[in-house]
Amino acid sequence: QVQLVESGGGLVQAGGSLRLSCAASGRSFSAFAMGWFRQAPGKEREFVAAISWSGGNTNYDGSVKGRFTISRDNAKNTVYLQMNSLKPEDTAVYYCARGRSTVPSPDRYQYGDWGQGTQVTVSS
Repeated sequence: QVQLVESGGGLVQAGGSLRLSCAASGRSFSAFAMGWFRQAPGKEREFVAAISWSGGNTNYDGSVKGRFTISRDNAKNTVYLQMNSLKPEDTAVYYCARGRSTVPSPDRYQYGDWGQGTQVTVSS
């Protein structure tokens, strides 16, 4: 099992940027894909981005492609989400998750360990 702790959330104006971090404990971090998901009030948790175990493959939801960038540093057991050109509709709690395989899947059920989340609020 891996423990995940997100950080970097906050309040930002539309058009601004934030960088989220997810620090993982445990030796299995580098062997699996990692993903970012988000959940707005009253909505289902939705896929944002994912990255393969090596960092060589990434996957993005269409709503964030070109604005968000996922990356990982296996030496630091950390995955990042750089968010640029933020919009009010990006407001949500953002969660990182460890995949069950090496594939950067958009399916939330392909992820087994989840962090507690970090709030991102984008004002208009």
